[in-house]
Amino acid sequence: MTTFDAWPQAATCAQAPEWLLPILLEGRRGPCDEVFRFHELSTFEPVCVASARRFVDRTLTSWGSDGMVFDAQLVVSELVTNAMRHGGGAIQLRLLSRRPEVACVVSDYSRHAPAAPPTTDVFAEYGRGLRLVEALTTAWGWLTPGAQGKLVWAVLSN
Repeated sequence: MTTFDAWPQAATCAQAPEWLLPILLEGRRGPCDEVFRFHELSTFEPVCVASARRFVDRTLTSWGSDGMVFDAQLVVSELVTNAMRHGGGAIQLRLLSRRPEVACVVSDYSRHAPAAPPTTDVFAEYGRGLRLVEALTTAWGWLTPGAQGKLVWAVLSN
C-alpha cells in the first residue's frame, strides 16, 4: 500500500495481530526485531523523528521490505511526534516483522490513551496524525503492559 492508494481500513485500538501480542506482552524477541532507543536528553527534540525515520529505512531495507519504507516512515513520524508531544517523551521505537506484516511500536512515559480530535479544521496546524496512521495501517492501537508508560503499535501490510 502506498500513500496514494491508502484507504482508511484500520480500526482504532483494534486487536493486535495474534503474532504480535505475545511478543509485546511477554517481552519476547521476534525473528525480525530491531529496537532504537531514544537518548533521554533528546526525547523532546525534533531530531528524534529524523533519527527514527533513518532507523526505519535501514531496518526495513535490510529485511527486504523496501516497498514499505515510505509508509512506515510516515507512521513512525506520527507515533514518535505524539510520544514527544503527549506522552512525556519517546522511550524507544521497535520494528518487528512477520511477513507480510511489519509492526511499528513506540513506547512513551504516559498511560493515557492516544486521542485524535473529533474533527480537524482544514486550516488546523495539528490533529491529523492519528488519522494518517489509521489510513496507512491495517490496524493500530495501544497497550499499557507495565506499571508505567504505554506502547502504541501500528501494523502495515504489503
